[in-house]
Amino acid sequence: MAQRVHKAVIPAAGLGTRFLPVTKAQPKEMLPLVDKPAIQYVVEEAVSTGITDILVITGRGKRSLEDHFDRSFELEYYLEQAGKSTEVAEMRRIAEMANIHYLRQGEPRGLGHAVSVAAEHVGEGPFAVLLGDDIMHPDAGVLQGMLNTFEQTGHSVVALKEVPGDDISSYGCAAVRPLEGNLVQIEDLVEKPAAAEAPSNLAVMGRYVFGPGIFDVLAETKPGRGGEIQLTDAIKMLAQREPVYGWTFQNGRFDVGNKLEYLQATVELALEREDIGPRFRKFLVERLSRDDS
Repeated sequence: MAQRVHKAVIPAAGLGTRFLPVTKAQPKEMLPLVDKPAIQYVVEEAVSTGITDILVITGRGKRSLEDHFDRSFELEYYLEQAGKSTEVAEMRRIAEMANIHYLRQGEPRGLGHAVSVAAEHVGEGPFAVLLGDDIMHPDAGVLQGMLNTFEQTGHSVVALKEVPGDDISSYGCAAVRPLEGNLVQIEDLVEKPAAAEAPSNLAVMGRYVFGPGIFDVLAETKPGRGGEIQLTDAIKMLAQREPVYGWTFQNGRFDVGNKLEYLQATVELALEREDIGPRFRKFLVERLSRDDS
């Protein structure tokens, strides 16, 4: 059995240009899904698997990320005075659910570079990488399945999902050898291939589990597409030296860096809420019936 994973890295240094102008003055990771910022869902996903140490890679203008996961004594005092004990407990839970650290990337040089700056913090142990644009439904179980696979095999694991052929050019694409159940072995990776050149329709999603050896590979990785250090290129190099597994899944992922999927995620998560779900569903049904009439 390999070492258990207790650390995670969340790259959050991107500029959020797909959501301008709202991201001009606030981080895209703080965009709300109902009443929680997107990054909180990611942190809670990591914590739900037993991860207790999280490093967020930030950049300029991301201070509100740190404020969100910090204690706010003035707010807690106000809530206590107002008799809002449930809200006080929730604010404290957010601040105490993990040991969260922050490190600036400095300049946007690609996802591979963002992961590489975590080397000193991660040290010699394994770690997970969770991209802030990818929100996983709690029932999907993707990260937990990947962690279980790493602990059984001792080798890196990448999340993979089938996408329509026309969409594969937006993702890293994997050539794989099927194993058992959800598991495949990655034989090759291509960053954002044209549909006609894609080796499969299995796209790399924003969840990874690595051993510390990935940092040595990243140090050797040359700038690739867009002049950036691509994590996909490093994983491809790693797969030439040792087994790298893919954990395939079908449902439960939203790309909240995409406007349409951001809206879809908001609707899905709102419908599941006990406090607003039934009334929101009623509103949607009535609204859609007006369009049909």
